[in-house]
Amino acid sequence: MRDARLVVVAGTTATAAIDGISAAGADPDLRVHTPSADLEIVETGRPAPDSPLPVSPSGCPTPAVVTRAVRELLGPERLPVEFVDAGLGAPTAATVRDVAASPGGDVRDPEPVPAAATVFERARALAPELAASDGDPDGAGEAGGDAELLVAETIPGGTTSALGVLTALGERAAVSSSLPANPIERKRRVVAEGLDASGLDPGDAAGDPIEAVRLAGDPVLAAVAGLVVGCADAGVDVTLAGGTQLAAAAALARHAGVDRPLPLATTSLVAGDPTADLPALAADLNLTLAAADPGFDEGDHPAMSAYARGEAKEGVGMGGALALAERAGVADAAVRERIAAVTDRLLAERPEEGGDRR
Repeated sequence: MRDARLVVVAGTTATAAIDGISAAGADPDLRVHTPSADLEIVETGRPAPDSPLPVSPSGCPTPAVVTRAVRELLGPERLPVEFVDAGLGAPTAATVRDVAASPGGDVRDPEPVPAAATVFERARALAPELAASDGDPDGAGEAGGDAELLVAETIPGGTTSALGVLTALGERAAVSSSLPANPIERKRRVVAEGLDASGLDPGDAAGDPIEAVRLAGDPVLAAVAGLVVGCADAGVDVTLAGGTQLAAAAALARHAGVDRPLPLATTSLVAGDPTADLPALAADLNLTLAAADPGFDEGDHPAMSAYARGEAKEGVGMGGALALAERAGVADAAVRERIAAVTDRLLAERPEEGGDRR
């Protein structure tokens, strides 16, 4: 299997506190901790003692569980990871790279990401280093050359700020959701309020991706777009490992002048969501869409049932990790079994945080 490295860009935004916007955490206060704990789960298999276990209000586990399960199946040497702090709101025990980002404001603010240009440029400069074949500037990878980067995100409320960016750029205004029923109309109202506060009409930021993020986005989008542009500059292959948020980052890269092929690896849960219209958005942006289906509806574990009914459809590189498992010839049943094992391990350690697992 070709060398690949997963890069998870993590941050927070005040948008996640808007009622009914996100299920990436049991409540608004805990959502601030979700990205920090997600990185810890992917890196070590469990959140740090001071990090709450990331679950939805109904108890659905974070998609970081899926990414961790695949990493355990492949082994860390076949799926190395890098983490980028793009505005974390709580400390993390994971090892992170810094791009000088602060937590994002509410997308309804006039300027939710004041440092968008700085974050973008720092991430752009970081891309070739992240792609170094062994992740160690003092060494060399087995195959030599740069690894393919799978760039992912974790940011509660991020689909709403992605909608803000897509609208500001004049692109198709549709995104998915971590909730089973996508509150897309609520998100559109929120974005309309934000554009009004920022003095923007839909499409006003076309051709100016930094302005789109600064006035309508979040710091994770600034960093992901910078990484994609930096990879294009350096000739490094990059796969967008996610759903509509990564498609929004691709839109930013396209408006920055990137015209090379960009694969988008997501889950069938997002690709099949009619409210997200991801296949059409991918076609608009000339993205090669691949949707992994690990057969969650065939599992009898509560986590699988929660995923199958549309909770936590994507995030933390879930789609990209599943694509790597498929590429490596790992059976779907083995993936499901390991997801169940990782979930059970987490809940055994933190049973009081498991929530209602119906």
